[in-house]
Amino acid sequence: ALRELAALPQVVAIGECGLDYNRDFSPRPVQDAVFDSQLALAAELGMPVFLHCRDAHARFIEILRPWLPKLPGAVLHCFTGSDEELDECLALGLHIGVTGWLCDERRGQQLREQVARIPAGRLMIETDAPYLVPRDLKPRPKRNEPAFLPHIAQVVAACRGEAPEALLAHTRATSAAFFQLPLLE
Repeated sequence: ALRELAALPQVVAIGECGLDYNRDFSPRPVQDAVFDSQLALAAELGMPVFLHCRDAHARFIEILRPWLPKLPGAVLHCFTGSDEELDECLALGLHIGVTGWLCDERRGQQLREQVARIPAGRLMIETDAPYLVPRDLKPRPKRNEPAFLPHIAQVVAACRGEAPEALLAHTRATSAAFFQLPLLE
């Protein structure tokens, strides 16, 4: 079924795929096997991967590492890991997706500090809609949506010491190149 879907012209990556050892909705050995199979499919089709990792970094990297030379690209979406995890992901060449998590005064401080370390050509911004509503939006909406991306971009830009327009320009170019999409202005 995934192979058939991947053949559709609007599909530009395999994913969201990865490991979630936080909730364990599926047994870990099953998650591991499915993740490996999805990486194999992406490598076979020459497609980038859109990745998920929650409370499984070491095993995630162990499964992902041998596939990286066979993939045109990999982005770890909604990054919220440690400094060491960020360093390892960057050393492996991963792109890093940042959400409104850094807009959360309770949980986002570490990411606010880390985001300046992500090279411009490897940084992507995202909402993770409908989840992770930026907590600093007033009034606070009940669900997240793509319309909040400019707000997230402003916060990311401030954390990086960049003008929001410059951040939007380089993240737009990065995303277009990664997903092989036309660059829209």
